[in-house]
Amino acid sequence: MNEYIDRTAKRYSALFALPQHKTIIVELFVICTFIGILIQTRLRLAQPYNLALGFTLGATFFVLALASDFILYFSSVKTDPLFNFRRCSALSVYSLLFWAALITVGIIVDFFVSGIWVEFFLFGFCAALALRLLVFFAASFAGLAKAAFFAGLQPVLYVFSVMYTLSAATAFVVSTPLLTFFALSALVTVVATCAYMLLIDRVGQAVLGVGAFSVLKAFLANWAEDLNEPFERLFERFSQASEIQLSALLFRNKKKVVKAVMIVPAFHPGPFKNIGSSGLPYTIQSAVENKLNTGIAMVPHGLSGHNLDLATQADNQLVLERTLKLTEASEFGATATPSLHISGSGADVGCQIINHCALVTLTLAPETMEDLPPELNQALIDAAKENGLSTAIAVDAHNSINGPFNVDEAVKQLQKAALASLEKSTKFKAVDFQIGVAREIPKEFGLKEGMGPGGIVVLVVKAAGQTTAYVTIDGNNMITGLRKKIIDALTEIGINEGEVFTTDTHAVNAIVMDARGYHPVGEALNQDLLIEYVKKAAKSALENSEPAEAAWATDTVPNVKVIGEQQIAALSTLLDKGMKRARNLALTIFPLAGVVLAALLLLL
Repeated sequence: MNEYIDRTAKRYSALFALPQHKTIIVELFVICTFIGILIQTRLRLAQPYNLALGFTLGATFFVLALASDFILYFSSVKTDPLFNFRRCSALSVYSLLFWAALITVGIIVDFFVSGIWVEFFLFGFCAALALRLLVFFAASFAGLAKAAFFAGLQPVLYVFSVMYTLSAATAFVVSTPLLTFFALSALVTVVATCAYMLLIDRVGQAVLGVGAFSVLKAFLANWAEDLNEPFERLFERFSQASEIQLSALLFRNKKKVVKAVMIVPAFHPGPFKNIGSSGLPYTIQSAVENKLNTGIAMVPHGLSGHNLDLATQADNQLVLERTLKLTEASEFGATATPSLHISGSGADVGCQIINHCALVTLTLAPETMEDLPPELNQALIDAAKENGLSTAIAVDAHNSINGPFNVDEAVKQLQKAALASLEKSTKFKAVDFQIGVAREIPKEFGLKEGMGPGGIVVLVVKAAGQTTAYVTIDGNNMITGLRKKIIDALTEIGINEGEVFTTDTHAVNAIVMDARGYHPVGEALNQDLLIEYVKKAAKSALENSEPAEAAWATDTVPNVKVIGEQQIAALSTLLDKGMKRARNLALTIFPLAGVVLAALLLLL
């Protein structure tokens, strides 16, 4: 599963961002003017009329481009929000670049074969039309007829304006063979492009049961406009029913006021950005705090993988409603043991028993720590009960990323250490305890830096003369070495034990264009500043520490739609096969179309 995800995420580096709209407009004006001047060099009029005509022709191109782009934008603003004015202008720039290149070649060849530049101008029309057809068919939710109309509107206007200028300014006659070639070249371009798109689309039908471009359109709508509905409609179609385990620890003071809540859900916050359950950890954190109106919530990562990504916002709501019910737990107890850490064979496991519930923290840091399977969670619950406890709540710290991850070996190492920690912890005497909690929201860090809106939450637990800090950062994993820096910094302010969690939020994914598609905590932000925020929250938590009691609660949410392992594997396979098919077909269909156009030119 991790291999599928990693292979897919590497494609993010192929994405690109557009310049500002004013920059695109300047580029469009320059290209239009350049094309106008190129054409005027072959009109053979006396100066300065020839040059003036070139600038006039360029200005005409520019006005036509802006007008057609605005018409497209205005017609698509409600039904096709991907095509805003800026992107329409950018498409004009890129398509005209192809056109300008072929006109330039034609002008050069025209020095040797007089009049041939007009045919190259029409070849450029075909190249621009093909590019625009590809973009509209691949990214637009409009019907084929509307997409074809807007793809061809601007190139056709350009051709007519040039033909009119040639006829009016010179003795050039638009002959029947030329008109025939124009019509046939447009037909060949449309047929070749449609064949290309259809053959790629069939890859999706074979792998996933839907066209490949349906998936691409959904991704682009989310990437560019944060629209999650198109992708979630696909996921809902492919999803499968599953059940989601939920666990919670509630801490209240002696005045019966809930002060802190740790929610550990066993769904996976994915697949990316705002699709499915990607941002659900913060949604849960915010909703719990709003309901209680007193305490601070933290939502570390439970034991789950991408096969438990929730499919839609409706499924999120199901999980959220059941999660909120966990906050109604009433069986509080006022005892806890000191925390215990066991390290060995690369595993580092913490265990603290709070009101007969074992809070077990799992990490492989400084080695890579990725998603752990729910089966390990159940094994720890069974072991806790065998040791006389009521249950166990396991947290996947998700706090170190450093190369490949072998899940089978990780489970073996962590389970061995966790079972040992459970056995030893039950021998500790449970005593009265205190808790303190605080949160910091660093204003310097956002999604692009790998920090979600949940910020940093620090929960401190004091028991038997020991202080343990549980730090939760709203991010997707953490750069190797940062965990140790944070724990060392906490030691300096009097904290004896601790662990650092991330929520594994995927709200930060598909935000940046690199090989991962996101930044783990610490990769793109100032680590020293982050540590200062953690220390500030920890100090506040220490200052507001007070005697407390705790309650635990668990629940299972049935019949929740999840994306599932097979669907994620199919999406990854579709991406690989689709890109390979696109590359191979591009090297076959479009050169063949070029040969057909050349043959038509010779025949006509």
